[in-house]
Amino acid sequence: MGVASLADLFSLSGKVALVTGARTGLGRGCAEALAAAGADILGAGPRPMPETEAAVTGMGRRFTYLPVDLADRAAARRLATEAVAVHGRVDVLVNNSGIIRRADLSDYTDEDWDAVTTVNLDSLFVLSQGIATHMREAGIAGRIVNIASLLAVQGGIRVVAYTAAKHAVAGVTKAMANELAPHGITVNAIAPGYMDTDNTAALRADPARTRQIMDRVPVGRWGLPSDLATAVVFLAAPASGFVTGVLLPVDGGWLAR
Repeated sequence: MGVASLADLFSLSGKVALVTGARTGLGRGCAEALAAAGADILGAGPRPMPETEAAVTGMGRRFTYLPVDLADRAAARRLATEAVAVHGRVDVLVNNSGIIRRADLSDYTDEDWDAVTTVNLDSLFVLSQGIATHMREAGIAGRIVNIASLLAVQGGIRVVAYTAAKHAVAGVTKAMANELAPHGITVNAIAPGYMDTDNTAALRADPARTRQIMDRVPVGRWGLPSDLATAVVFLAAPASGFVTGVLLPVDGGWLAR
């Protein structure tokens, strides 16, 4: 295999990628990585994302912001149609948006349960359903990448709804992968470890909890959004055409400990 052919396997030139929650953190990191590989980016979320737009356009790629509140399943369904309308196609979907609510089991409210499961699971499914239908009907060998969590395989503490949703994301990933594979569409998930993002702000502000976590991470640090770059590009690129239904940990070795 020559260098040129290897480059082609990881190229997203001419592709359009839809990334939810692309304003900050892991979503922004994914959007920038996909743009660096050649993709034009559709960034979806409740607030504008000028920093992400500047980074993407600075690479010579197109960027379009699509406002959406993924706490509303109907809005997620509309987003699929709106995203396809921008360039006439979506080749890559990265379901990154997520929220977390922490409380003891006995204090966990219906409101928190519904909010977390709607954003992390229901809207992910609805959006994937719409984009997958577009890919299948357009004959696109598409890629769907779900951002899961270590809590797709572990229980966590004080995050029962988040854990339930992320376990379900792992299952939905496998089920969609089985059904879409005959159409050339792959569906995979990434399980980030303890990352330096808004969702871990409370943990990082607690010195004792931070020490407990770092003592178990073999590489000895919090993960960065850039640590997901190679994983998301691989799962979005032609190179991963024979990889589907996978939950890929990017965790600094946490699960190996």
